[in-house]
Amino acid sequence: MMTNRLPRLSHLRRGRQCAPRRQQGLVLFIALVVLVAMTLAGTALLRQLGAGLGIIGNLSFKENATQAGDLGVEAARLWLRDPANLAVLTTTNAAQGYYSDWDTSFAPQAFVWSDATASAEISDGAGNAVRYVIHRLCNIPNLGVTAATQRCVTRNVEGSNSTKIGLDATTTPLSNTVQPYFRLTARASGPRSTLSYVQVIMY
Repeated sequence: MMTNRLPRLSHLRRGRQCAPRRQQGLVLFIALVVLVAMTLAGTALLRQLGAGLGIIGNLSFKENATQAGDLGVEAARLWLRDPANLAVLTTTNAAQGYYSDWDTSFAPQAFVWSDATASAEISDGAGNAVRYVIHRLCNIPNLGVTAATQRCVTRNVEGSNSTKIGLDATTTPLSNTVQPYFRLTARASGPRSTLSYVQVIMY
């Protein structure tokens, strides 16, 4: 006579204990994959942070160079106001960075700024080298503003009290005179090959 035997309780316990042991290897593999993904994400974040800091630094250098370019414009303005230079504004003086015509082909990016005879140079003391050039807005160099063949961008002065470009109204009246406009261009070069150009039109 056959009888049904129930499985021993010890066999059931052994079967239940074997299942978690088989899953431990899979959990370890998943943990390693997650760890690698987190490492890659952290590396990418650090690279983005470094690039952001580099951009901020470059912008800071750019702003500093632009401010230094203003010094070049101011130096050019003072050169124009110097009474010793008023009598020579008709003649080109490349050594001083002055040109008596507007030079339609002039481009700040293509101009040879490193040529010491082509522009005057100043230093701002902060690592920026500043150069400037001045162009009189006339089409013919080395010729007076009121010459018959000359064409200039000018401003008529009607009052006798004008002191433009450093003229003294008490000794040199400017009533009914013609003053040309000038184009002042400054270039500042600083750290990390930073370049900045500033251009002003004045009379």
